Amino acid sequence: MKHRTSVTAVYLLAALGLSGCAAKPPATELTQAQRIAKSAIIVDGHIDVPYRVNKHWVDVTQATADGDFDYPRAVQGGLNAPFMSIYVPASLDNSKASIQLANTLIDTVEAIVARAPDKFAIATTVADVRKQFTQGLISLPLGMENGSPIQGDLGNLQHFYNRGIRYITLAHSQSNHISDSSYDIRKRWQGLSPFGKTLINQMNNLGMLIDISHVSDQAFYQVIELSRAPVIASHSSIRFFTPGWERNMDQAMLKALGANGGVIMINFGSGFVSPQARQWWDRLVALREQWAVEFGQTSPETLALEAEYRQTNPYPFADLETVLDHIDLVKATIGAEHIGIGSDFDGVGNTLPTQLKDVSTYPNLIQGLLDRGYSENEITGILGLNLLRVWEQVEQLATPVAKTVSD
Repeated sequence: MKHRTSVTAVYLLAALGLSGCAAKPPATELTQAQRIAKSAIIVDGHIDVPYRVNKHWVDVTQATADGDFDYPRAVQGGLNAPFMSIYVPASLDNSKASIQLANTLIDTVEAIVARAPDKFAIATTVADVRKQFTQGLISLPLGMENGSPIQGDLGNLQHFYNRGIRYITLAHSQSNHISDSSYDIRKRWQGLSPFGKTLINQMNNLGMLIDISHVSDQAFYQVIELSRAPVIASHSSIRFFTPGWERNMDQAMLKALGANGGVIMINFGSGFVSPQARQWWDRLVALREQWAVEFGQTSPETLALEAEYRQTNPYPFADLETVLDHIDLVKATIGAEHIGIGSDFDGVGNTLPTQLKDVSTYPNLIQGLLDRGYSENEITGILGLNLLRVWEQVEQLATPVAKTVSD
């Protein structure tokens, strides 16, 4: 594999006294990458299988013709513990339909396990993940993307904890009753709502991971201040490479996350890691708004103009090296022990980088890390042990009363 580090990354890493390149390792290290993939616990912080299956049913316990995840490809890639995203769209905020959908998606994951108990198992603790790994099972821990189903009721938080939810992404594409969203220009709460601040404390009490992906910068800093436990960004990347895009984290936020002891799990989506892909999408969004005003949002004219745009401006896919640049920058800023993987497979559509198109491709990432001089200990940390360390700390900081109530 020919090594390349982006020009921006080279300059930044040089300024920090580091280098993004290492001498090319022997060709035999491809075998080392495959061995690491098979022997390490690979945790992916965010895979949107439940929503995909609910929208268009397919049996992911077998090989599937589309999508980014199924059992054979997961085995090929060495994936052991993908967090199943219980994704609730912002359109269902302030609606009991959000509770219904969340329960339905949890049912979907339970059905996958029931259909193939020799392949999958629900995991609600770090101990579950480790035990199921030794049993040759793929663990399916659950993370809720968008806290909308809590509906301002701590009883609902308890309910979803009891159903297996082990992290909550506080908001999604709009500010909700918990937190402002990075996507929403209307900063309703200037960070967290009063209920959101109460929720942080109760999530700590239960031993539930707090996910700051999607929240506004103000909400992020308030979470860091309030949480007694380390937090995670389950599927985010670095704003340095996508200037001005609040959905990613900037350097100051990274440093705060590092001081908190948390982990950022790098999103693979091209729009998250590549400035060219980000600009392509921003331009299309602006054009859509113009076309909607002139012709109507779903008019034949608007659809034809978007098709023409896509044909004359092919999507600029990122590549593996671009993703590695983000990992390098986090390592240079706060250390490799704060890095994880949050691919967003089945969630970012046809925007995945070359060489990282589905769950079979984790060995490509490992090989890239080897090429850049990462040690095997650093790599196994990035693949999963860093996240498991944080999850374990969150479990240990939970209050005995909360544990008793929820067990």
